Amino acid sequence: MQINLTGHHVEITDSLRNYVDTKFSKLERHFDHISNVHVILNVEKLNQKAEATVHLSGAEVFASSENTDMYAAIDSMVDKLDRQVIKHKEKMKKH
Repeated sequence: MQINLTGHHVEITDSLRNYVDTKFSKLERHFDHISNVHVILNVEKLNQKAEATVHLSGAEVFASSENTDMYAAIDSMVDKLDRQVIKHKEKMKKH
């Protein structure tokens, strides 16, 4: 799984990159057909925004989350993606 990490008005530190990698490895355990992920971290005044597009085999899922803390925004975004990936996986099993 390839993760592209982009920052708007925020410096992508090693700790942020490692945190995102760790969170997405959890996602990969649920569904191993993830080809690549594009993550955008954005800071607008007091809001920290994390959004990601995940390319799965046969689909694409998107989620975004805002919080005052970047790590909390990443957590929430990954939770949303996790639910969508599991839903996609269940759809694939039915076919």
